[in-house]
Amino acid sequence: MPPVRNGVRASSLNARWIKSRHSNAEGNCVEIAALSGGDIALRNSRDPDGPALVYTPAEVAAFVAGAKDGEFDHLL
Repeated sequence: MPPVRNGVRASSLNARWIKSRHSNAEGNCVEIAALSGGDIALRNSRDPDGPALVYTPAEVAAFVAGAKDGEFDHLL
């Protein structure tokens, strides 16, 4: 299976998108999906046909670890 490129139309991925339970009713959320090749895609829930960003599991794990450690809190 060829790799999925960043910027691919999210709706073309035939993926099961998951939204955080912390999302609000205004649709301000990022959705995430596991892809068949093992990568992980993210999309903006306000634009489900828009571009998806695709990452390896290791890249997502590094981001999640940084978020848990508060490394990005200064951005909020």
